[in-house]
Amino acid sequence: MHSQITVEKFFNNAGININGVKEWDIKVNHQDFYTKVLKDGSLGFGESYIDELWDCESLDKCIFNILRANVHNKYATDIIKDSLKEKVKNLITPHNIKNCKKSISHHYDTGNKLFKFMLDKRMVYSCGYWKDVDNLDDAQEQKLELICKKIGLKKDMTLLDVGCGWGSLMKYASEKYGAICTGLTLSKEQKHLGEKLSTGLPIRFLLQDYRELSDLKFDRIVSIGMFEHIGPKNYGIFMQKMHNLLVDDGVMLLHTIGGVDSKKHTEPWIRKYIFPQGVIPKIRHIGKAMEDYFYMEDWHDFGPDYDKTLMAWHKNFTDNWQELSIDYDEKFKRMWEYYLLSCAGSFRARDLALWQIVMTKKKLEKIECA
Repeated sequence: MHSQITVEKFFNNAGININGVKEWDIKVNHQDFYTKVLKDGSLGFGESYIDELWDCESLDKCIFNILRANVHNKYATDIIKDSLKEKVKNLITPHNIKNCKKSISHHYDTGNKLFKFMLDKRMVYSCGYWKDVDNLDDAQEQKLELICKKIGLKKDMTLLDVGCGWGSLMKYASEKYGAICTGLTLSKEQKHLGEKLSTGLPIRFLLQDYRELSDLKFDRIVSIGMFEHIGPKNYGIFMQKMHNLLVDDGVMLLHTIGGVDSKKHTEPWIRKYIFPQGVIPKIRHIGKAMEDYFYMEDWHDFGPDYDKTLMAWHKNFTDNWQELSIDYDEKFKRMWEYYLLSCAGSFRARDLALWQIVMTKKKLEKIECA
């Protein structure tokens, strides 16, 4: 009974009633919900959803209300103390090449079928740019165009895409701008499908970590939705490597999710179930890593657009669930829904940001990478 009262008080402070009538209220299906949340915090909250201990009509709004009310910090002494074991595990697991390859495979090799049904027609797995458009396909194409314009891409330029996914940007840059593209990925599934989709274009996929790439030179470098996977201890190594790979008058664009609170850790449920070893970068950490190697030319935040992108992905996922259910079970469905909708609520509450940072190379002596 004590755990129930404590948990109910916590959610009430966010305007959420247990078994209430509002669409963001929580419907408890089993009493174990209370002890699970009290014991394991936000990790237990997400796990208990997967286990069907509770439901919510609008999960994204529920998460939005929790974050906007800032109850996690206000009432941390009473409830929602995230699992110490999970935090320690995240701190001691190094972001070496072996672990990074394993982590990327965990998520991106889930199956191309899932992403084909969930994403836009170009299979862009990052935030769209929704200015003056109202559908996912247009938002993603507009984002690709925005990136190409920001880096000043021109015909016959060499473009390196670090964390290239299925090659959506490279395909766009090659077809529209005549760029010659190289993409790095750690996902075999992405490389296999990406090569099929890029047949006949001057595009090559390399199944390599950025640290394994020999010191070639590229006119332009982009990295979209990959920086979140490399770990803070590697930020300086990443910037150093990009500096060595970029021609002297080159331009680099970094597109990454960002954390607006430098004291906040990455959400433990996301790290355990969706992006193992994922760490949300902070402004001061990025700035410190890049200051020896690059000038910051532009820093653009359009985090609210990720809310729209995630809700569009969720709609595609649910609309196509009948087909996807052939390969994925109900437990996976609830896990994936929680991932998409909780992230949407986080961006809506401005708990997370989305940054595009344009950089130009500082003229230094040649630097040997660590």
